[in-house]
Amino acid sequence: MGIVKIFYKDDCPMCPVAKKLGRHLEAENVGVQHYNVETAEGLAEATFYRVMALPTVVVEDEDENGIGEWRGSVPKIEEVLSAVRNA
Repeated sequence: MGIVKIFYKDDCPMCPVAKKLGRHLEAENVGVQHYNVETAEGLAEATFYRVMALPTVVVEDEDENGIGEWRGSVPKIEEVLSAVRNA
């Protein structure tokens, strides 16, 4: 099963929706990592993933290969679950 990485910023208008998506995914037993790009760790991860728009949602398989990403938008939970389960 894959893992979901959610990049957000506190003053981003769509980011609360992305964080809510993360909570719903966690309730489905999906591994979710949240990164606030205003922290050193979050900024480092965002740089690695070339995050230029917020929120960004990245799905990776167990080998950290990218299998899905949404930049500047929040996907539907079904889209993310499909990507995670096919990882």
